[in-house]
Amino acid sequence: MSEINLAIKQLLHDGAVIPAHPLALNAERKLDDRHQRALSRYYIASGAGGIAVGVHSTQFEIREKKYGLFEPVLRMAMEEAKAAAIQRPFAMVAGIVGDANQAVAEASLAKDLGYDLGLLSAGGLGEWSEKDLIKRAEKVAEVIPVFGFYLQPSAGGRLLSYDFWKDFADIPNVQAIKMAPFNRYQSLDVVRAVCSSSRHEEIALYTGNDDNIVADLLTPFTFVVNDKKITKRVAGGLLGHWAVWTTKAVALMERVKECRDNDLSGMEELLELGVQITDSNAAIFDPKHQFKGCIPGIHEVLRRQGLLEGTWCLNPGEVLSPGQSEEIDRVYKAYPWLNDDEFVKNNLKKFLS
Repeated sequence: MSEINLAIKQLLHDGAVIPAHPLALNAERKLDDRHQRALSRYYIASGAGGIAVGVHSTQFEIREKKYGLFEPVLRMAMEEAKAAAIQRPFAMVAGIVGDANQAVAEASLAKDLGYDLGLLSAGGLGEWSEKDLIKRAEKVAEVIPVFGFYLQPSAGGRLLSYDFWKDFADIPNVQAIKMAPFNRYQSLDVVRAVCSSSRHEEIALYTGNDDNIVADLLTPFTFVVNDKKITKRVAGGLLGHWAVWTTKAVALMERVKECRDNDLSGMEELLELGVQITDSNAAIFDPKHQFKGCIPGIHEVLRRQGLLEGTWCLNPGEVLSPGQSEEIDRVYKAYPWLNDDEFVKNNLKKFLS
C-alpha cells in the first residue's frame, strides 16, 4: 500500500483550498500548452493548497483515445508544480475514473508522475453494485492514497448509500472524501458514515458543494456513535468554483479558520458572504439549465481575465447557456469584492511567459 506523505496529510486535515483544474484549448479544440501552464501557475501563485487535475472540470473526455490528453495534462501540471519549487505542502490530486482496470491504471500513472492522491469517482458506473465499487476502491487504494468523491448525478455521478460510505471510510488508505452531491441529505450520509467509522479521525472531509461552500466549512457535524459524541468538520474544499477567483478563495479559507478558532466570531458576516458566493456560483455553474454551462462558465471567467483564450470544450456542444454571460455580468457588478481580476492583471505576463 502506498502511504500518504505526512505533510500532505496534515495539510488536508488543517484545511486547504484545492481548485479543480480546467482544460485550456485553442479554437481548434487542441491543447493550449501555454494557457494550460498559466492556469497551474495562477493556482500556485494564488496560495492554493493544491490542485486537482483530470477531474470533472478538466473534462472527463481527455481520456478518450481520440484526444489522448490524460497523461499530458497530468504531467504538465506536475512539471509546473515542480518548477515552482513551492516552499509549503502542496497536494497534487489526480482524478481517477473507469472500471477497476482503468482506475488502477490511472492511479498507477498518477503515482508514477508524483501525485499524492487519487480523486476516485464512480461516474459512469451506474450499473455497478455498491459492493463492486468498494472492491474497486480497495484495489485503487493499494496503488495510491484515495480521495473519495461523491459527484452529483447531473454531472455524471450516481447516488450512493450511507452503507456504501461507511464501508468506503473503513478502507485503510482512504485519506479524504469530497462531498459534491449538491444535496444536504446526501452530504449528511457521508459525514454520518465517516463519524461512524473507526477511522473517523484519519479522514479529512472536503466540500465539493459549490452551492453551499461557506456553510459547509462552518458547520460542526455531531453524531452519537456507540453512546459517544463524534464531531467532524469539513476541513477545506476541492471545488470547481475555486478554479476562478482563487486568491479570494484562499482569503476566505483563512477567514473561516479564524472564525472556527475564535468561537465562531464573525460567522454572520461569513454566512452573508456565503450567499453571495452561491449567487455567483449560480451564474458560473448554470443550475438554471441543469449545469450544462458549468465548465464553459468557469472558462468564461478565466477568459475575461486573460487566463484562457476562449471557452472551448472538447465537446463542441458544451457551450455557455442562453443568458449565462449576462448572469456572469450581473454577479461581477453585484459582488466586485469576490473577483481577483487585479491580481491576475498584475501577474498575467508572468503566468503566460
